[in-house]
Amino acid sequence: MRNKSNGEAAWCFSQIKGALDDDVTDADIISCVEFNHDGELLATGDKGGRVVIFQRDPASKTVSPRRGEYNVYSTFQSHEPEFDYLKSLEIEEKINKIRWLRRKNPAHFLLSTNDKTVKLWKVSERDKSFEGYNTKGENGLTKDPQNITALRVPSVKQIPLMVEASPRRIFANAHTYHINSISVNSDQETYLSADDLRINLWHLEVTKESFNIVDIKPTNMEELTEVITAAEFHPTECNVFVYSSSKGTIRLCDMRSSALCDRHSKQFEEPENPTNRSFFSEIISSISDVKLSNSGRYMISRDYLSIKVWDLHMETKPIETYVVHEYLRAKLCSLYENDCIFDKFECCWNGKDTSIMTGSYNNFFRVFDRNTKKDVTLEASRDFLKPKTVLKPRKVCTGGKRKKDEISVDCLDFNKKILHTAWHPQENIIAVAATNNLFIFQDKF
Repeated sequence: MRNKSNGEAAWCFSQIKGALDDDVTDADIISCVEFNHDGELLATGDKGGRVVIFQRDPASKTVSPRRGEYNVYSTFQSHEPEFDYLKSLEIEEKINKIRWLRRKNPAHFLLSTNDKTVKLWKVSERDKSFEGYNTKGENGLTKDPQNITALRVPSVKQIPLMVEASPRRIFANAHTYHINSISVNSDQETYLSADDLRINLWHLEVTKESFNIVDIKPTNMEELTEVITAAEFHPTECNVFVYSSSKGTIRLCDMRSSALCDRHSKQFEEPENPTNRSFFSEIISSISDVKLSNSGRYMISRDYLSIKVWDLHMETKPIETYVVHEYLRAKLCSLYENDCIFDKFECCWNGKDTSIMTGSYNNFFRVFDRNTKKDVTLEASRDFLKPKTVLKPRKVCTGGKRKKDEISVDCLDFNKKILHTAWHPQENIIAVAATNNLFIFQDKF
């Protein structure tokens, strides 16, 4: 992410994935994006329950400068639509989250979840097959032992590379409410799954039981004042996790203190500015995403209008606050009427924890440099699909005379929104989901 003369980060277009027609089916809308730990694989989930995995093009790493190019590696149906007959409710197949496990052998493992069921998938390669069995015919059927007259040694045959995805574990029936988060522990043996009111701890080898570690469900549901919106394990300390709430608070819990972490160890919350108090204050203060930094020292939280950086050693206020689209504060009434005010924007760190990224409307996304305090608004647009095209920073005009390159706040398309983004763990390559398309950008060639 090199700097241009005016000090703004320079990003350029690398690839676009997905159909380019305007007629988009609901099932094709991307619902999550996730790089694996070395950035070699990039997974997306969609509303149709499919997972598509892209693999880094080996040639793109050897050229100078390195390019961020990915090709389809594997596609599989992770979840199917189901029906809960007891509650007469349809369970959507939409993939809410994907999380990779660290690689331990030639295969890759990932967790995917819809509203109710988490699945552990094994993705492996096969380029050999065995033939010449004694007890099995070429058609796969077992032979009659009495017809076997000679003993053969089976041989190994080279076949075209096949990538197979198989479900290894299915973790079901543990959530009454919709799952919004899954997070793999640093011990790589356990993971958590969070819904609106509870967080469960699972062992990756055990599907029949989980431990409830947070339960904020009141005895009387009429007394319900907040819900859990996101949860994540600490990247290095296996006993620590955080979860955010619709009240704008983040709680840090330590599983060493008690089995049920209803009492938090720390609570991060910023008092509301009385001058900004309005009917919508509670809605826009709800945290839609929380991500701990790779170092484990900081975390970012995304609310409707801003993104905040917290130091885990200081609970009273964030150490940095970045406004994402403050120009929408005057439009909260219409955003409430069209339900956009409830959109859940995600956020992510770069590999060195020096920059953060989050999405906005009109297919805009924002990148903030924590060192220089500079930020840029970029657009994931189909109009610039030529590789190496440098993205022009976009500016939104809120009133008065509009300059040539600016777009009026009244002209923003609220149906085009960047909710899901991901940053390569080691390089400046970013993946941005815009409806049914996945855009890949990288720093300037």
